[in-house]
Amino acid sequence: MKGVSILFENSEILLVNKEAGVSVQGGAGVAHPLDEELSKELGYKIHLVHRLDKDTAGILIVAKNPAAATKWTGLIGSKEVSKEYTAICIGKPGDEGPGQEGTLEGTVEAHGRTQEAISRYRVERTGLVPCPQAEGSPCPPAAEDGIPLRLLSIRIETGRMHQIRIQTAGAGFPIAGDDQHGDFKKNKILRKAGIKKLMLAATRLTIPLDGGLRTFGIPLPAHMQTALDSFFSDGQR
Repeated sequence: MKGVSILFENSEILLVNKEAGVSVQGGAGVAHPLDEELSKELGYKIHLVHRLDKDTAGILIVAKNPAAATKWTGLIGSKEVSKEYTAICIGKPGDEGPGQEGTLEGTVEAHGRTQEAISRYRVERTGLVPCPQAEGSPCPPAAEDGIPLRLLSIRIETGRMHQIRIQTAGAGFPIAGDDQHGDFKKNKILRKAGIKKLMLAATRLTIPLDGGLRTFGIPLPAHMQTALDSFFSDGQR
């Protein structure tokens, strides 16, 4: 893993931009996890405050010492912190368009427990992946006339494992590139069109700092921006 991008640092925490494909924490079969590599890079042990899936890119908080980790772990689960994600989802013809908003509520399995989960989303843009097919051959049944895509902004009010991936799939618009919870057949077609990674990133984080609230944001990771440029009429978010 190359050097970790640091977005912000104070006496308690660092905000880092985790790349897709990088595991946050070590374990059996995990090479170069972020917590170990960043500790080596900085010269002291960092402590995880929360986690992102290996295949999810985006903003992550890590603490510089155990006391700060305890403090910020409490904050991250409170209403003082706002976590916003950007996702490219597989849609259906006739799905709601830009400006439409919705709430995903229900339970998800997390850490062996069934827990309540709430996510709120807004549709930002719509796109379409044409069927990758040989000239004169029929369009694959799973793709219909093409695969509709939707760019969503998602704010989570609870932090459950795989929450967004499970809830969007359950609502009928799974994250593109998610073979664990999503639509494997359509993902197979999307891979032929160049969408080969999970289309989900933690792109905005608002945290309490210096007596107020401060928001940090990052551009979309390259694999998501490429998908926008290729399959949406306006590639700019």
